Formats: sequence, structure tokens, C-alpha cells
Amino acid sequence: MADRARRKKWWRPRRWTTLRRLVQYLALLAFVVLFVWSRRGGWPASLVNIPMRLDPLTMLAHLLASRTFLAGSALALITLGLTLTLGRAWCGWLCPLGTTLDLLPLRRRRYKAAGPSDSWRSVKYVLLLTTLAAALFANLTLLIFDPLTIFFRTLSLSLWPAVDQIVTGAEFVLYGVPVLRPAISTFDGLVRPRLLPPEPVFYRYTSLYAGLFLGLVLLNLVAHRFWCRYLCPLGGLLGLLSKVAIVRREVAADCTQCDVCARVCPTGTVQPEAGYASDPAECTMCMECVAACPRGSAEFPIHLSLAERQPYHPGRRQALASLGGALAGVGLLGSGLAARRDHPYLIRPPGARENNFLSKCIRCGECMRACPTSALQPALAEAGVEGLWTPLLVPRLGYCDYSCTACGQVCPVQAIPPLSLEEKREQVIGLAYIDQNRCIPWTDNQDCIVCEEMCPVPDKAVKLELVEVLNANGQWVSVQRPHVIRERCIGCGICEYKCPLNGQAAIRVYVPNDVI
Repeated sequence: MADRARRKKWWRPRRWTTLRRLVQYLALLAFVVLFVWSRRGGWPASLVNIPMRLDPLTMLAHLLASRTFLAGSALALITLGLTLTLGRAWCGWLCPLGTTLDLLPLRRRRYKAAGPSDSWRSVKYVLLLTTLAAALFANLTLLIFDPLTIFFRTLSLSLWPAVDQIVTGAEFVLYGVPVLRPAISTFDGLVRPRLLPPEPVFYRYTSLYAGLFLGLVLLNLVAHRFWCRYLCPLGGLLGLLSKVAIVRREVAADCTQCDVCARVCPTGTVQPEAGYASDPAECTMCMECVAACPRGSAEFPIHLSLAERQPYHPGRRQALASLGGALAGVGLLGSGLAARRDHPYLIRPPGARENNFLSKCIRCGECMRACPTSALQPALAEAGVEGLWTPLLVPRLGYCDYSCTACGQVCPVQAIPPLSLEEKREQVIGLAYIDQNRCIPWTDNQDCIVCEEMCPVPDKAVKLELVEVLNANGQWVSVQRPHVIRERCIGCGICEYKCPLNGQAAIRVYVPNDVI
């Protein structure tokens, strides 16, 4: 008791929670800063994709699916080492999604019985095992549930475009006040293109991604950190490793069972029926119990033994069921139409299609963020379930810049290969076809040479043919009609993007039959 009293004088338990919150906010800020500068022309790709490489779930799943180990994946060992030493400290101190959920609690923490039963905790373990089992069969679809991919995908496809639109709208309104114009111009020059894109970016399904993220936040109404407790597959992986962590929570013999620690625990893992002990697989090392305990009975000594198994931990039956479910799912996906024929508009980034893309892409959205023209968009129906939320080129929204290799450079797992500019320019990602029923020179007999002018290929993949035709007044006029030279087209999509027609362009890029 005397030793504990002396420790209290310098320990001051509340300092731990203050330190933890400080680390949380700094880590969140670091993740956001790295995201902001992941655009083309920003910080080096080796720096901005560090967050995804720290994620052991995505790196392990990628390793199983692609059968390749990347040197950058070794960064995940840092997170694994942290977990084997301090348990799920990543979840309580560093995870950006977890920090966001802490910032938006929506309800006051109450005793864990107010939420779902502990049996629900097994869901995250089943999702983890199914994700890894599917990865064995080269399927990474379930990585859409990884917390870091959720966080960065939401930033890329919903939050940051919304911030850009809000800032743009505010600038437009304030610029109407003459006295504010110099300040607005200066501000715009500071934030573009350093923080915000020089031109507005547009993404498909932005409401969908925002809605999914909002759904995770609203689950806090059911139980604080509902996602972390019951659903997060990365939390499940780190939880299993935490069973052998060296530092774990322990309750001293002088505990008066005042129930304070159970009420403040954000993951509801303190068990009154077990003498207020906690499962290290569920404890996020938040130190709230240490700060709240009036007697200092919550301690974190060193352990060298395996923690006690809990009823919701995965066993042989769950492992076999997950393996069977993954096998059945992969089999069903392999027999679907998407596996037989590519969607005609499923245009992949340069080099991706030839790179066994679906067994490598971790759905992080880094390439979409880096694309300077917002040409890369998340796939939905075009790629089937197996390719859900993988990147594809949508030329009507943007084009593949002839002088850009950003997507391949920023991809943390080289699902999009890091091609040189010369190699990238030789990659055929699609072929353009002209719809003569919509093309102005073909249907209206009027000149329009936009597609030919915009084509970046040195020898021009679009050629103009001068023909004599009758106009609407019955007069013979000369019109230049465009034709695509198949052997030269690389499918960059700038012709489709620049086509002046409203709605569907008169020239469209398709996946050609000879691109497999």
C-alpha cells in the first residue's frame, strides 16, 4: 500500500488519459495531413502511403491473395510489435476511425449491459477469418470493411470533395463583395492546389460513402465504439494477438467493486462478474479505468502467459465455417457474369489489368485521391461484387493524363504498377469508338474537331476526313468527320471527356476484346 501511495504521487493517473487523447489527436492530424498531400505533386508516395502499410490486416490479406511480399509491407510489423507489447493500443491511441468515434460519442457511456450482449463480439472475429480465408483464394472484397480503407475512402470520395464545394461556394459569394476580393484571391492562391484541387472534382456515389460512414457513427447510439467492439476485423486481428501481449490490465486485491471502471470503459470489457477483470483482446488500453478508479486498483503489470479464453473468441467451428463461407462466396463470384465478360466500361488504370489486379487491390482509394482529373472512380455494378469499390476510369468525369503516373506511384501494394512515364504512355487501357448517330459532323454535318485536337498521342489516334455532304438547306458543304485509328488509341479518354455534347459523349472509350 505504501509503494502504491508513492507511485500515485508521481503517476497521477489522469495524465494517462490526457496523454492518450493528445496522441490520438496528433495521430488523426498526421493521417489527414498525409491524405491531403497524397495528391499529384504532393509529398512522395513512399511517405503518403505509410498509413496503409501500417495496417497488418490489409498487408496480410494482400500477401495471401497475391502471393507476393512487398518491402513496404514490413511496416505492418511495427503495429504487430506494438500489439504484442501493449495489446490493442493501436485501437485506443492511433486508429483514425476509432478517434473519430471517440470525438462523436452521441451518448454518455453507460454500463455495458445497455448494449448488445458479449456474444456479438464474435462477429468481428468471423469477419476477420472470412476475410483471410477469402484472401487465400485471391479475393480481397471484404477489405472494404478494414477501418483504414473506410476512413481514407470516406475522406477521398465524400468529405474532401464536400469541403472543396463548400469553400468554392463561400469564395463565390464573398468575391461579390469588392472590398473582400483581394483577400479571397490571396486565400484561393494559398489553398489551391496545395490543399484543395485547382478545379472542382466530382465522384460517383458520394452520398453512399458518406451514408456508410454516418451509419458507423450512429451505431454509437447503441453502444460507445460499437464498430470497435463488435464489427472491426482489424480489431479482431489485434485482439487475438493481444491474448499474448506482455502488458495487460489487472485489478488489485484491494478493489472495492465500486463499479466505476465498468461504467467508464469505452468498449465495455470490464467484467463485474469476474472481479472487474477485463479481456485483453477487447481492452484498447485507453486508461479510462485507471483515471477513474478512486483507489488506484487498476494496474498494467507484465504478463508472460496466455490470457484466459472467452466464450466469444473464435474456435475450430468458427474457423471452419469462415473457410466454408469464403470458399462458397468465391465460387459463386467465379461463376457470375462479371467473371465471364468484362463490363464494357470497366476501364482500369494503366497496367492494372495485366497485373492480376483484383488479387492485389486493397480498396484504399489512394489512387482516386491522387488522380489529378478525378478520372478514377469507385466501381460498383461494373466490376461485380468481387471488384466492389476498386478503381476504374470514367472518362466523362475525367481523363487519364498523358503526363501523369500518380496512381501507380501512390498505390501502397503496387496493384497499379509504378510505371515510368514512357511505359505508362504505351499502356492500352481501352479503345475509343465514335457513335455516328450523336457525333456533330456525322449527324448535323457541322464541323467539330475537339476529339482530334485533344488527342495527346503524338501521331493522333483521331484523324479527320474531309467529305462533301448536303446540309439542311440542300447545299453541298465540306465537313471534317473524325475517325479513330485503332492501332494508335490508348484509351486515355480525353476525347470522351472533352466532347461538347451534353449527356453521353459521341465518342466513348470501351474495354477492347484484346485487352484481357
